[in-house]
Amino acid sequence: MTLSSSPNHMPKIAVAASGSAENQAQAQIRERHVQDQQLELQRGCVDLHRVGSVPYLNAVPLTRGLEDQIVFAPPSQLAKMLQQGQLDAALLSVTEVLLNDRYDILDGVAIASLGEVQSVLLAHRRPLDQLTEVYCDTASLTSVNLLKVLLAERGVRPVFHPLPAYEKAGSLEAVLLIGDPALDFLLAPHEHDIWDLGAAWHELTNLPFVYAVWALRRGVPTEALRRLLREAKDFGMDTLGHIIRERSEYTYNFRKDYLGWHIHYHLGAHEKRGLARFAELLRQHGLGPVYEPQFV
Repeated sequence: MTLSSSPNHMPKIAVAASGSAENQAQAQIRERHVQDQQLELQRGCVDLHRVGSVPYLNAVPLTRGLEDQIVFAPPSQLAKMLQQGQLDAALLSVTEVLLNDRYDILDGVAIASLGEVQSVLLAHRRPLDQLTEVYCDTASLTSVNLLKVLLAERGVRPVFHPLPAYEKAGSLEAVLLIGDPALDFLLAPHEHDIWDLGAAWHELTNLPFVYAVWALRRGVPTEALRRLLREAKDFGMDTLGHIIRERSEYTYNFRKDYLGWHIHYHLGAHEKRGLARFAELLRQHGLGPVYEPQFV
């Protein structure tokens, strides 16, 4: 198997050192966060049971302190629930927002990468320019469209099929995987080459790629909810070292590299330029209509 190498210039999130000082700081942060959250709930401003997130390791820092009260589901299911009014906010694949003019995006928060991401990948046995068909994890429309854009930029337009089951991934010539199933495949023995789509996007554009954002129902009061989601993200960043140590997925060193290096969680000007470039390429390759994102 071959793995794409990490780009030299990638934003690294500082991981807090262990020790009593950190534990005390975490306890103070948690106490303040819980108090703020309880105050919001007592005021009746936020129903966290109407907030959805994905059950993947990369989203853990964005729901810090809220885990026991929100809905967890794959991105495609969250999108349906948000469309049907069952949720007021969901951590959605960014394409869902770009292709549907019905959501606002929570400014400042995202799941993004500048280069290799590891959890969005094409596993393939044939060279990329010889691909005739690709089986795709249907959990994320963004990853499918990102792959379509990247291949189209190379003049490659295979037929895309839904992946029938994760267990069949190893027997297929080319398969797109995302999230924890992608990590499971990457870290297990396999005979495929790995094309990391985050690295491929950075090579093409020299920009970050935004995979997921908090999508908010337009026309619904969300001021308190926006504040709570930003606080949860801040809490996650402040205690990232604790998250990395306490989670059980994979190994400690892998979690440290993945959450502290490959993934970042801010949505700033650079990420918005990447988002605009993605929207431009979606239009260019006939994957629209694409709507301008609205940030709140």
